[in-house]
Amino acid sequence: MKTIDELLSGGVAGKRVFVRADLNVPLAGTTITDDGRIRAVVPTVKALADAGARVIVASHLGRPKGAPDPAFSLAPAAARLGELLGADVAFAEDTVGTSAEATVSGLADGGVAVIENLRFNAGETSKDDAERAAFADRLAGLADVYVGDGFGAVHRKHASVFDLPKRLPHYAGYLIATEVGVLKKLTDEVKRPYVVALGGAKVSDKLAVIDELLGRADRILIGGGMAYTFLKAKGYEIGTSLLQEDQIPAVKEYIERAEKSGVELVLPVDVVAGPEFPDLKAKAPAHPTTVAADAVPADQMGLDIGPETRKLYASKLADAATVFWNGPMGVFEHPDYAEGTKAVAQALVDAPGFTVVGGGDSAAAVRTLGFDENAFGHISTGGGASLEYLEGKTLPGLAALED
Repeated sequence: MKTIDELLSGGVAGKRVFVRADLNVPLAGTTITDDGRIRAVVPTVKALADAGARVIVASHLGRPKGAPDPAFSLAPAAARLGELLGADVAFAEDTVGTSAEATVSGLADGGVAVIENLRFNAGETSKDDAERAAFADRLAGLADVYVGDGFGAVHRKHASVFDLPKRLPHYAGYLIATEVGVLKKLTDEVKRPYVVALGGAKVSDKLAVIDELLGRADRILIGGGMAYTFLKAKGYEIGTSLLQEDQIPAVKEYIERAEKSGVELVLPVDVVAGPEFPDLKAKAPAHPTTVAADAVPADQMGLDIGPETRKLYASKLADAATVFWNGPMGVFEHPDYAEGTKAVAQALVDAPGFTVVGGGDSAAAVRTLGFDENAFGHISTGGGASLEYLEGKTLPGLAALED
């Protein structure tokens, strides 16, 4: 795929450049609680603006129902982007309407604007090709050139990700170029030992990537809510812990495949349990207890990996030449259940090799728990996109940029 450097070398002064970013940041009201995705697109936007382009930044935020919803406005993200750029950023109050047209028309060379949430238009996410195409046609009317830099959305066949690049000269921004380079180190250019740590709530979200990694990784460490389906598959008592009973047959098959293929599939040996899911707003003491992984009391639920498991997982990461981590080890948002996730993050910091934090909740945990982002080899901006790439799927947004 052609990169932004090729675009810049040909000159962009006065050109309207549409940057499909990922500004899908978490909000508490109108307050951004993690601006990592906004910071990730700054190098691309700044390079274009400094070269005299008229930059139109577009993104989705949340899951509005194809119509304007103030709760999902990109206005806070636009304001934060302006702060990071140290420049005024104009904001259009619609996507392809009169406000967007006027805002784009008013841009001077080197100016930057953000248009409102793309998902306020039903055409953005429509499964109807014609409806998506019609929206992409209107977006194309705003710009002369397309730069894809929203890695967190490249696994979506959406108008601004898949259809729009076909209508304009298109290039990959710095973030997407970096993300693809990192993912190649996890697939085509792997240094060993290659260790993968997977957590998060649902095992169903990770089955496809586990299936693929059983042929690639040397060790797979399992934590988070998904671990309890694995433990149940081994016949363990898991109390009221999160369980996807319908996934037990698949999990049993993966456990058997790991044994036959020589992949070390590592499960918790102890867990931190509590009587109920904690109140994440109040963060009141949860009175947890540590129990063996095969003996969770009937009235308790596992909410984090235990101290012995933390030591075990740290030892399995200690010699890793390549590490990919996706998904927290427990309910890290509550201090009583954060130690497992903190231990895995610290083990990545201490590991000698190339370490990748796979976006989503893992990236949020790194920041929430106070780790220096520079201590990791790479922190991805796209958890779902990273997983689908590792599964071997064709990602629509990347395929469109490669045309």
